[in-house]
Amino acid sequence: METGATVFATTATMEPGALAQRLEERGHSALYFAEHTHLPASEHTARLPHAFRSTFDPFVVSTAAALATRRLRVGSAICLVAQHDPIVLAKTIASVDQLSGGRVDFGVGGGWVEEEMAHHGVAPARRFARMREHVEAIRTIWREDEASYRGPHVSFERIWSWPKPVQWPHPPVLVGGMGPKVLDRVLAYGDGWLPDYANAESFERTLRRVAELRSRAADAGRGRIPVVLAGVPHDPEVLERCEGAGINRVLTLLPAAGGGVVERALDSYERAIADWRGE
Repeated sequence: METGATVFATTATMEPGALAQRLEERGHSALYFAEHTHLPASEHTARLPHAFRSTFDPFVVSTAAALATRRLRVGSAICLVAQHDPIVLAKTIASVDQLSGGRVDFGVGGGWVEEEMAHHGVAPARRFARMREHVEAIRTIWREDEASYRGPHVSFERIWSWPKPVQWPHPPVLVGGMGPKVLDRVLAYGDGWLPDYANAESFERTLRRVAELRSRAADAGRGRIPVVLAGVPHDPEVLERCEGAGINRVLTLLPAAGGGVVERALDSYERAIADWRGE
């Protein structure tokens, strides 16, 4: 089982290239970046951490992280894909995949801040339908020299768009979420599942659903679908259970803070990894 991290990259956070180098040097496999384009100025969102309103663009910092490393995978956890123009986003991700030599993972989700969605013209009740069409349209652009897509939310005819991604047929699409229909989405248009560790109870449900996903994927002739669990605690017993369940990669959420704070968090994470591995 591989290990890695996620972070809200901000101007106050450890510089992404330096953080990426630190992770690669210590044997981690991935660094993913969170996204919020903005936060509406409201009483509801005022209680959220400052990092939520001040994140860098995840693919800009993914580029910085990729250019500072050789092997580390980079990407989004998660990109609020329904809030983006899919033609523009397809080019952005393909560009990062080219510059990184094929190391991008595309984590996607529907989001939960309804005011943020509304500012992008996304009806909260339709965000998952829109997310599916955006992902499908982006994949079409990546695969086809002359791409067309038609749906209720996205429609274009015969477009040319380069660069294409290095990874074939495209960078992995990791569908985030923990809701009752998330496995349907993974099977319909995902290449992997990206759940969160929220608490011990949700962790138990996730482990059961990993087994369900494996069974449903086999029934659908899909083969083994990777699972990446984000937000894991620094607990060797949790890591052991993740490995036993067949989870492919675990990610710790690093603090949106400077190098000293991030280094201490990584030291704690790596002590748990060493205990799990019996080192």
